[in-house]
This record gives sequence, structure tokens and C-alpha cells, in this order.
Amino acid sequence: MREIKTEIKIAAPAKTIWKVLMDFDNYSKWNPFIKSIEGEQEVGKQLKVSIQPPEGREMTFKPNIQVVEPNSELRWLGKGPIGGLFDGQHSFVLDEQEDGTTRFVHSEKFRGILVGLMGKTLDKTEIGFRQMNEALKKECENKNHF
Repeated sequence: MREIKTEIKIAAPAKTIWKVLMDFDNYSKWNPFIKSIEGEQEVGKQLKVSIQPPEGREMTFKPNIQVVEPNSELRWLGKGPIGGLFDGQHSFVLDEQEDGTTRFVHSEKFRGILVGLMGKTLDKTEIGFRQMNEALKKECENKNHF
């Protein structure tokens, strides 16, 4: 198993960040890592997610949503064509602070036989997470969302 866990402090309430995260139609306008997401935002539903790590190739996968807790958490589980080879549980967690800011935790737990062979790809993926976090911060702190 390998976990990528990143976080950033965003000067916006959780509901503002949630609104941006759930607006799948606009990901291509602000998100440098997740190029697009299609699908219904309900537990058990399948999404179509396209990502492109920095200096990596674009990949599309079809994870199933596990958790949708408004203003708090979105989590999905993606599996390769054969379960157990390379699976990833991706999550966005919003932790609103008393000062009105929100701690955004962006993580993924990778499991499976092929995880050990994916080191360089996962390193690029972590950079992509951080780039997305910065872009989300910029998007949410923009006055247009208040």
C-alpha cells in the first residue's frame, strides 16, 4: 500500500470549497490535474474521471462513489481492469476551522500488486495533487464565489 496525502489551508468556508469541488462541469477551467469528471454525485454511482499528472499522460478511469457528505467529504474507489492489481481510494476532506478558513485534505490510498512498480507515476501524481490544491485555493479565495 502507498498513500499520498496533501493538505492546504484555504481562506474560504467549507461550503464555498464544496461548491467548487462539486461543479464538475468547470474543472477544466481551473484544475491542472483533474481534467474532467462526469457522472452523478451520489453514493454507489460511477464517475468518469480524467487526470493528467505533470509530465505524465492523461488517464481516464471509472471509480464508484463511496461517500458524499456535503461540505465535508467526497470519496471514490477506482479499480483497474482486474481488481487487486492497482486500486485507489481517492478523497477530498474539508475541515472548517474556527477562524473561517478550511483545511482541505486531498489524499489517495493505493493498493495492489502493481503499486510497487508505479513509483515514478505516483510521485508525479503527488505533484499533481499539490498543483490542484493550489489552484483550488486560488479559485475559492476569488471574490466571485462569495
